[in-house]
Amino acid sequence: MKLPAILLSLAFLAPTLHAETPSPSIRGRLEAFVKDGSLSGAVAVLYQNDKILSEEVIGYRDLESKSPMQADSLFWIASMTKPITAMAVMMLQDEGKLNIEDPVAKYLPEFKNQMLVQEKSGDRIVLVKPARPITIRDLMTHTSGLVGNSPLDGDALDVLSLKEAVITYALSPLQFEPGTKWSYCNPGINTLGRIVEVVSGEEYAAFLQSRLLDPLGMKDTTFWPTEAQLARLATSYQPTADGKGLEPATIKYLTTPYSNQKRAPLAAGGLFSTAADLLKLYTMLLNGAEADGKRYLSPESLALMTTDHTGTLKSGFTDGMGMGLGFQVVREPVGITAMLSKGTYGHGGAHGTQGWIDPEKKTIHILLIQRAGLKNGDASPMRQAFQEAAAALVQPVAP
Repeated sequence: MKLPAILLSLAFLAPTLHAETPSPSIRGRLEAFVKDGSLSGAVAVLYQNDKILSEEVIGYRDLESKSPMQADSLFWIASMTKPITAMAVMMLQDEGKLNIEDPVAKYLPEFKNQMLVQEKSGDRIVLVKPARPITIRDLMTHTSGLVGNSPLDGDALDVLSLKEAVITYALSPLQFEPGTKWSYCNPGINTLGRIVEVVSGEEYAAFLQSRLLDPLGMKDTTFWPTEAQLARLATSYQPTADGKGLEPATIKYLTTPYSNQKRAPLAAGGLFSTAADLLKLYTMLLNGAEADGKRYLSPESLALMTTDHTGTLKSGFTDGMGMGLGFQVVREPVGITAMLSKGTYGHGGAHGTQGWIDPEKKTIHILLIQRAGLKNGDASPMRQAFQEAAAALVQPVAP
C-alpha cells in the first residue's frame, strides 16, 4: 500500500479503527487490568508494514457514568508532547534558522551569564560560572543542568506566558555542568517552545498547528480541547487509599477548564490527542518523515532525533535506554523493551500513555490509558502486557 492511501484510510479511523485481524491476546491481557480494578480502560494499536495488525478499545472512558471507551476517546498525552516540540525545533534547523549546537542565549538573551551551583550547604549556596553555556542540544537531550522544577510551572501557566515562565528558568542557577549528566527536565523542553516562538516569529502552539497538526490532519491534537472534544476525554484515575479500586485524579500540570486558551501551551507536556492522530504522526516518521507527498523533516534531522546522544550517561526511566533529540531511544533491548529492536524510539506520558516506533520491524505501538499513580509509567505492567502480546503478532520483515 502506498503512503497516500495509508493516510487516506487513517482519516476515517475515528470513531472506529479497522485492524487487519483482531487480537484477542492483546485484548485479553489488557482486559485483565480492567477486571481487577487497576485500569479504567484503554485504546491500543499495533501497526506494521502499512497496516493495522490490531486495534483494541477496552473498558470505560468514565467509570462513574459507565461511558464505554471509544476509538476516538481523547487522552492527555503529557510528555508525549516532548518529541513533537523537538520536531518543531528540527524543522527550523532544516530551514537554516537555528543550529542545535548554538548556545540558548543566542536566541534567549536572558540565559546569558547563567551561573552554576557549585556548593550548597544549608542556606549557603556557592555559585560559579559553568565551563560552557547550555546549548539547544542540551535542552533536547535533558543534559542542560537547568532547574528541574520551577515555582512558576503548573498552575502559574494559567496566568504566565511561555516567555515569562522561561525567564524564571534562566534566572535559576544550573544544577550541574551542561552535558555531564542526564536529568529529566520539563523546563528545558518548555524553553525549546519559547525558542520556536522567537525564531519563527509565531506563537509556539500556532507553529505546531500550521506546520505539523493541520497538514497531517491531526484534528484532535490540541492544548485546549473544545467542549465537543472534552465530551470524549478519558477520565484520569488513581488507586484509592485502600488500594481496592480507582478514584478520579487531577492532571498535575493543567488546571480546569482544559479549554481555557489563556493557559500557556505547555511544550513539555500539554497536548491532548487520540490514537488515530498519533498514528498519523508516527506513520509519517516511520516513512522517513514524509506523508502524502509532503516532507516534514530532512533525513538528516530525523536521523539526529532518533540517534542516542547521551552515550555512556545513564538515561531514561528503564534499563537500556538512551536519549535522542526529544525522543528516547532503545540502546539495548532489555526488560520492558526486550521485544523491541535496538534503535526503537518513542516516548511515554505521565499517566501511562506510550508511543514507540521500531524502524527495524516497521512497527508502531500506541497504548493510551489514563492511570495516575503508576510507579513507573514507562515500565508499567500495562505496557509490558501490551508489548508481550503484540510481539506474537509482529511478522518477520524481509531483508
